[in-house]
Amino acid sequence: MAGQLADEVGLFSVLVLWAALVWRAVAALRRPAQRGLWLTVLAATVAITLFQPRVVEWLVAAGAGVHAVSLTRNVLGVLSAGLVLLFVVDSTRSCRIRTVVVAGLAAAMGALLVLDRFGGGRAGPGAALQGPADPSTLYWLILVGAHLAGDAVAVVVCRGFGRRADDRDLVWSLRLFAAGSVLALVFWTGYLANMCFHTPAALPYLSLVISVHGLFRAASLLVPTATACARAVSDLRTTWRLWPLWRDLVVAVPQVTLTKPQRTRVQDVLRPRSPLSLQAHRQTIETYDAMLELQQYVGPDAYEQALLRARHAGLHGDRLTAVALAGALAAARRAKLAGAPPSPPRPLPGVDRGSTVTLLAIARIWPYVSGGGGSSGVEG
Repeated sequence: MAGQLADEVGLFSVLVLWAALVWRAVAALRRPAQRGLWLTVLAATVAITLFQPRVVEWLVAAGAGVHAVSLTRNVLGVLSAGLVLLFVVDSTRSCRIRTVVVAGLAAAMGALLVLDRFGGGRAGPGAALQGPADPSTLYWLILVGAHLAGDAVAVVVCRGFGRRADDRDLVWSLRLFAAGSVLALVFWTGYLANMCFHTPAALPYLSLVISVHGLFRAASLLVPTATACARAVSDLRTTWRLWPLWRDLVVAVPQVTLTKPQRTRVQDVLRPRSPLSLQAHRQTIETYDAMLELQQYVGPDAYEQALLRARHAGLHGDRLTAVALAGALAAARRAKLAGAPPSPPRPLPGVDRGSTVTLLAIARIWPYVSGGGGSSGVEG
């Protein structure tokens, strides 16, 4: 049961890793700060891919030898561990440390190839699928030691640097990378225990651990994408919820807007005239500009009367303020459209602070105080 679960999670992990690598390839390779992380995850992904039993079976069926697959996976695993070290020590900007890491990486990979050539890394039955080969060889000690060193340093450096970094995306990338390294430490520690004490029953669980480690590696790579998606959703939400208020106000005060509103907000979202981030920002500014302009048409005690009616309706807190502001603005808009002459502005509380939260609170109430929503052309 554990072995089947490990196989399924492992295959899913590999698919997610390759998808993340392809998705982030162009953006990551163009930016030196992300290039190291991308290359590190690439090497780990190739090694994890060659660790999957189904992949090994496909390669063997295609003519590849089990030993060749095992050796390739192990050499790439050491390369991955070395790239992890290079990635985490790059923050020190020390040429000497990078030189030591590169030299150690080359020596470890060379040692694996030499030891394998003389039989030190020959795999036993099923070794390419789940477990190590001869537990007494220097070959496997070098392999496991390289991984343990790389992942241990990664955990320490990523956690330390993550506390000092100001870039939120970088902080989360480092946290997720460190979490993946913790799982890798668990895996290679268990691997070492299997070499010393021969515990084959634990191997399926270790396979599951290294597969979940792959998901954390993919997540560390996808943090900028997740941030961009979150911003897009926030911009979409702002544009959608603000549209009724924005449309009604810019119809009354057309000079504050750069473009005329489209007929419905569905069109405004599905066929935006500018990127959603720019559109949300522009509509926020234009709504506040229109509100400032409409302060010339706010009647005497209009806000106080709207506030009193809202209190009588049992409202309180932020909702009370939003309903009162929406009521005063609706009355000012009707006065402007009716041709009332402007008067000295009567400032409305909170309008001068430019809070998006305040705007969205007013927009939520707006259809109920602006004449039933009929003038806004809002569907739903």
